[in-house]
Amino acid sequence: MAAPAKTKTAASKKEVKNVTTSVAIAKGPNKNINVQPILNQQINAPAVTQKFGTVSQRLPIGLADNVRLESVRMLNQLLVDTMSLRDLYKKSHWQVTGPTFYQLHLLFDKHYEEQSELVDTIAERIQILGGVAFAMAADVAENTLIPRPPRDREEAPVQISRLLEAHEIILKECHEIAKKADDSGDDGTNDLAVSDVMRANELQVWFVSEHLVDSPLVQAR
Repeated sequence: MAAPAKTKTAASKKEVKNVTTSVAIAKGPNKNINVQPILNQQINAPAVTQKFGTVSQRLPIGLADNVRLESVRMLNQLLVDTMSLRDLYKKSHWQVTGPTFYQLHLLFDKHYEEQSELVDTIAERIQILGGVAFAMAADVAENTLIPRPPRDREEAPVQISRLLEAHEIILKECHEIAKKADDSGDDGTNDLAVSDVMRANELQVWFVSEHLVDSPLVQAR
């Protein structure tokens, strides 16, 4: 009976040795790998990969540089205005009050999500054309054509009126972009302006504007 006990003790010592060795290997230095992130690379960085306002990368999409440059310019304006409208919807979603709070609270957030998708669609088109898309809030504030709302909470009809004004600005841009893109042969940008942005904004205008109709709620008159 003593022999098996001795064998078990020897096996345990061997297992401990193997575990110790594995830990040592795991903690040991690897001269080919440095796990420390290289930080602060924005300081004294080399030149940027592409300047804003240029079309650098030429993808084989059959469009001349001047056509792509003009489409990128128009799309960047549409982009910052769409980002502004998106955020205006979120502001309205948070701050709406009144007897239609529930309906408008949900509707505003739905439209916010749809505008967010349009933002990504427009930005991706800019990149496809070889341009650089606006991205930061400061760029939106400096370049948008949509009037800046106050920080205060406003009545629902005022919120809706602001939203409708912003929609109209964007829709006018879509008509201009669609025409110029059609004239220049940029069918992809024309399709985006009409099929994606214009149709989505027109539908949202319909849904929102109906809340401003002065109709009876309880008794017909």
